[in-house]
Amino acid sequence: MLPAGAHTGRLERGIGVMNHAEVSPGEDTRDPIAIREAAVRESVESVVLTELHGAVLVITINRPQVRNAVDSAVAEGIGDALEYARDDPAVQAVVVTGSNGSCFCSGGDLTAMADGRGIEPADPAKRGWGFGGICEHPIDKPVVAAVNGHAIGGGAEIAMACDLVVAVESAEFSLPEVRNGYIASGGGVVWLSRWVPRTVAMEILLLGRRFSATQAEKWGLVNRVVPDGQALATAIELAQAIATNAPLAVRANKRLVAGLVDSRFVNAEDDWARCHAEHQRIHQTEDAKEGPRAFVEKRAPVWKGR
Repeated sequence: MLPAGAHTGRLERGIGVMNHAEVSPGEDTRDPIAIREAAVRESVESVVLTELHGAVLVITINRPQVRNAVDSAVAEGIGDALEYARDDPAVQAVVVTGSNGSCFCSGGDLTAMADGRGIEPADPAKRGWGFGGICEHPIDKPVVAAVNGHAIGGGAEIAMACDLVVAVESAEFSLPEVRNGYIASGGGVVWLSRWVPRTVAMEILLLGRRFSATQAEKWGLVNRVVPDGQALATAIELAQAIATNAPLAVRANKRLVAGLVDSRFVNAEDDWARCHAEHQRIHQTEDAKEGPRAFVEKRAPVWKGR
C-alpha cells in the first residue's frame, strides 16, 4: 500500500496516487470519507509523495526542512512505493526525486541517529530493503533518479541504486561517511568498487569530499546533466520513453545488466555480505557514536579509533 498522496484516480484503502492521466485539475473522485481519511494521513505520512504520470510512478522524498534526510518513515514509504510499482502492471518505470530544489537527499537523519532512533522500518522484512527502502530493494522495472540538488551520503547511494541518473548542473555528490564514523554501507562501497576505477573509488570513499554533477558524469555515475530545475522533467521523459518499449524485454534487460535473480543481486552477494559485516563492526564502535553526536552539537568529532 502506498503512502498518502494528494488526489487519486486509483485507490488503495483510501490512500491515493495522483494520476495525471485520469484526474483533471481540481477534480477529486474519492468519496468524502476517503478524502477526510487521506487528509489526516497526509498530515503525518506525507514524507514520501507519489504521483502517476501515465505509466511512470514518481516517488518524491518530502522532508525539505531537513534536506530530505532519510528516517524510518521515508525508508518505509519509498519501499512501499517500489513494491506497488513492481506489482502494478500499469506501472512500467519509476522516477525518484526530492522535494527541495537545493537538495535531492542529504542521507541518513543524523539527528535521529544521535538520539538513538533507527532510520530503518520497524518491520524486519522491510529492513531488508536496505538504506532508504531502495538500496537493497531491486525491482525489475527501470528506476530513474532525478537528482534535483545535492545528493549527500545515503542520498548519493539512493541515486546509485537507480538505473539511470539525471542531475542538475548545480548538484553535488559525496559519500562523507568516513567523516561521521561510518562506511558507505548503503551500497556505495559495493557499487563504486565495480563501476569506477579503483583509484576513483578510493578517492570518493576515503576523502569523503564533494564532487560536481559534471565530474560524476565523467566518472560514469550520471547519465545526463541538465540545467537547474529540469531534472524531474527530463527523468520523466526518459522513463516515459522506456515505457513505450516492450515491457518484458525491458525488464529482462534490467535483470541481466543488474545481475538480478528473484529480486536478489546474485552477482554481488559476497560483496554485500562483507559490506554488512563491516557495517556491524563499525556500528558498534565509539567513533560511530561520536560522529552523529558531533554533527548535532556542531563541533569537530574527536576520534578515538575504537
